[in-house]
Amino acid sequence: MDVSDLRGKTALVTGAASGIGRATALAFARRGARLIVSDLNEEGLSKTADSIRKLGSDVVTHRVDVADRNAMQAFAETVHRDTEAVDILMNNAGVAISGGFIHTTLQDWDWILGINLMGVIYGCHFFIPKMIARGRGGHVVNVSSAAGYTASEALAAYSTTKFAVFGLSEALRDELERYGIGVTTICPGFINTPITSSARLRGPDATPEAQQRMIAVYQRRNYTPERVAENILKAVQRNRRVAPISLEAWILYYLKRLSPGLLARVGRFIADRATGRVPT
Repeated sequence: MDVSDLRGKTALVTGAASGIGRATALAFARRGARLIVSDLNEEGLSKTADSIRKLGSDVVTHRVDVADRNAMQAFAETVHRDTEAVDILMNNAGVAISGGFIHTTLQDWDWILGINLMGVIYGCHFFIPKMIARGRGGHVVNVSSAAGYTASEALAAYSTTKFAVFGLSEALRDELERYGIGVTTICPGFINTPITSSARLRGPDATPEAQQRMIAVYQRRNYTPERVAENILKAVQRNRRVAPISLEAWILYYLKRLSPGLLARVGRFIADRATGRVPT
């Protein structure tokens, strides 16, 4: 899909109040797209919308819980009353849990599966059929993670959801190709976004100090959401199947294929850093 000029196109982005969602919505707006943005954070969503309008693009905001099937259905019905189909669908909304499996509660599983996995499934379920029916192609952007192909004990639940999004996206790409709809799986590495502050920590290392260490790692890396957004546009332009974003995401991507044993050791090292068992 040509994203060099998105005038006359509509892009929908979930989780657009901050981080990668906000930055990518603004990147689409700079190319002239009309935006439909959603989030539960109304204040952040309003700020995103104001920034989009300053760029000269139209924007519609919706407060939506992507984990709520009925809310997502109502969201889609409202969108499709005014828009035949979106041109770009970006399922971005996500949350994080840091901790091993034995310390992750069933309530935690309900929470993270609802947002990270079912939110993507609902977005695809309620918006893709209209894209197919319109018959003019389009593009689906599903945000997974480098943790979607690299698992570690420190991110048991998070990796589960992101592996699932990766697999769903791979299957969707094959299915939607015949309709001229591209699907790209976005796999960011250590990106400096608010998700580190809102992440739930579980287990013996779930302390405020551990969370601050995790935040500090991402801040020192300082790979910004704006850089991610630019890479997302490039990936859509090239119709890439998978887009690891940041150097570490690429390294982990190739290690997964070339040396799974070494990758497992890297995963354990990452887990130790995240929990403070080794210096950061």
